[in-house]
Formats: sequence, C-alpha cells, structure tokens
Amino acid sequence: MISRIKGTNDIIEDSKVWEWLEEKLKNVALNFGFVEARTPIFEATELFNRSVGNETDIVQKEMYTFEDKGGRSITLRPEGTAPVMRAFIENNLSSKGLPQKLFYCGPMFRYERPQAGRLRQFHQFGVELIGSSLPIADAMTILLAIEMLKAIGLDEFKLKINSTGDEKCRPNYVEALKAYYKPFLNDLCDDCKVRYDRNVLRLLDCKKDAKYAENAPKITDYLCDDCKSHFDKLKKYLDDMEIEYEVDPAIVRGLDYYTRTVFEFKYPNLGAQDAIGGGGRYDNLIEELGGSKVPSIGFAFGIERLILALEAEKRLPKIEGLDIYVISIDENQKIEALKIAGALSKYFKVDVDVMGRNVKGQFSHASKENARYTVVIGEEEIKTGLYTLKNMKTGEQWKVRLSEIIKIVSGSGETDTTDA
Repeated sequence: MISRIKGTNDIIEDSKVWEWLEEKLKNVALNFGFVEARTPIFEATELFNRSVGNETDIVQKEMYTFEDKGGRSITLRPEGTAPVMRAFIENNLSSKGLPQKLFYCGPMFRYERPQAGRLRQFHQFGVELIGSSLPIADAMTILLAIEMLKAIGLDEFKLKINSTGDEKCRPNYVEALKAYYKPFLNDLCDDCKVRYDRNVLRLLDCKKDAKYAENAPKITDYLCDDCKSHFDKLKKYLDDMEIEYEVDPAIVRGLDYYTRTVFEFKYPNLGAQDAIGGGGRYDNLIEELGGSKVPSIGFAFGIERLILALEAEKRLPKIEGLDIYVISIDENQKIEALKIAGALSKYFKVDVDVMGRNVKGQFSHASKENARYTVVIGEEEIKTGLYTLKNMKTGEQWKVRLSEIIKIVSGSGETDTTDA
C-alpha cells in the first residue's frame, strides 16, 4: 500500500468542519471589505529568499525547493504574505487605489518535525491590509482577527503585542542584544549559536534557551520616537476598544520582513505549541520585492491550530446531516426518485439510494445520514403527485405535493397537507 507522506493529512471525515471554519473566517473578512486573492502554490525561490530572509530558519532549513524542467529554482510556498505581495505588484493593484484589502486561504509547506498542529503541509487563512502606515490600520487588523476568533466560538485566547522597531532604531537594539548574549554563547543550543550571527532576534523566542531571554534587553526601550509614538497609539486604540492584550518583548516573529508592530494569538491550553495565529507590519516588503514603498500589515491563522483550540474548548460545531432522503418503493420508481432528488437539491441537501437497498434498508441509511425528512416514492405517489413526507425526528407524516415539501422542509409557513 502506498501511504501518505509523513507530515501530511487526509481530510475526509472532518472536511465539513473545515468547510464550516473556512466559511466563518471568510464571511468576517468579506464583511470588513476584504476580497479573496488566490495565488499559486509554488513560486520562484527568490521570492522567499528576498522576503522571508536568507538567514531565517524557514529559508535555511524548511523550504521545499526543487529545480523544474526549465532549470528554474521553484519553492512550494512556506507562507502566504510574500505571494500576495508579489501578486499586488505584478497585477498593479496600487493603480486601483489604496488600501487594498485581500485575504487568502490554502496549504503552505515547511519541512519541520511533525507534531500536534504543525505539519509539513499545513493550512492558513490570512489577510493583508495594503497601503496604510497608520496605527489605526494595525488596530483594525487586530480587531478583524479577534472578530474571526469570536465568529468560530473561541474566547480563551490571549493577544500578545510588541514593536520590533524599524531600520532606524533596530540596529542599536541588535547590538545590545548581541552584547547581552555574548557571555552565554557557549551555553546556547546549536540553533541559537547560528542565529546569534544570522538573526539574533530569534534567540528571544527559542524554547530551549528561554531562561536567557527573561533578562534580555527589551526592544521597547530602544524604539525611536516615531516607532514609540506608533506603538503608543496602537495601545491606546486597543484600550479604547476594550481589547485585552499583553506587551511581550519576546514576540519578534520569525520572518525578516516585519517592522514595528508584531502580534500573536496564544491559546494556553495547547501547551508548548500554543500559537494559533499572528502577524505584523511589513512596511518595506513591497519595495524589497521591486515595487514602490507601500506600507502594509497582515496576519494568518493556522487552520489546524484553530481546530485543536476548538476541540480543547469543546466548541467544534455539530455538522447537520441531510435535509431529505428520497426513498423508492421498488426498482420501478428509482428514476422518479432520482428526478425528485434532483429537483429538491436546488433547495436542500438530498440523497437517494444507489446501492439497491430495500425500503427498510433505505430508511436505515437515511437515519445513518441523519436525514431530517424522507420522501417516499411509489406507484400511487407517481400517479397522484402526492408524496409521503416523513419527519424522521417526530415520526409525523403527510401526503403532499412537491411544492409543499419545499415549504415544510424550509419552514417557510403553513401548508396544505393531508395526514398519511
């Protein structure tokens, strides 16, 4: 037997939960004026080298990169922001006016050690608000994320925020951080020894060396006046909206393109892997990818992580079954049953037997599929145009015409029915 690749999952029995979750997130985004952007699953490797950063763990260790038949270096997308920014530039979306408000949903790929909520093919739902440098855009983006979490029924999450400064003030902080960590260099984990030279900010969110981060310099003490003012305004906006948050200097995010505001949503009941989503501001990314300087901010949720959080809170939805199962008395009514199922499918979720079950077997299968109603088709029903409609929960039955079936099942009002 050929098995699925390690770090991937088949989504079959839970697919309806995934559909429900994605639809909830999508509806909130649409209500905030965002439109969907669908980008390719693979991109030129250079896109991620330039945006995510050559010295990040993603580029150094985790990307699925290969050479195609044309000799081009291709990478399966490890995150969603860079492809959307590439699409923004390539499709000249700035000419349509700013801000551009885009969302995306789909699979991402990173070669990591598989564990709960972290797979090699994982899924993200993300949004990008492109065009504003103002802290009100940060506040709106965080509000949007919170509304999404509320829409799916999560309320045990924690919002953590920080500022990573910008190209003016961050270099001073980097030097202070290196000076602090230098005496501990020999005691750091192997990854952090490499990060010390390549990306010292990443030492702050290393789980193995967390004890050293506790007393590390705080970037908020090194912010320039502009970055401090931006961060103070964001905090005021969150306070005014009564949004609870914690300023956490260890929140730096793992990608090079972040500037100023960064944030994460944590769900403590998930243990060590407690981040369910996060994002931040990336004011220089579009320019670094060859476009003009267009400030932007965004975030992404991990779909697998959200589902784990919903399971922990016992908030997974009860997915409803069929609305109607159409039952045929014998072989002679099979096609008529199929015709009626086709007509009803314009309004409801329907099914019809294709396995040759007898009437008892069809009723049993209707119960298994959690059908709310059954419609029975026999010779008499075909002659009179009156069909036996049964409420599978109450056992109540009526003789009704097709139009009456639609009214009863949709609950649209009083109907003329004949007791069966």
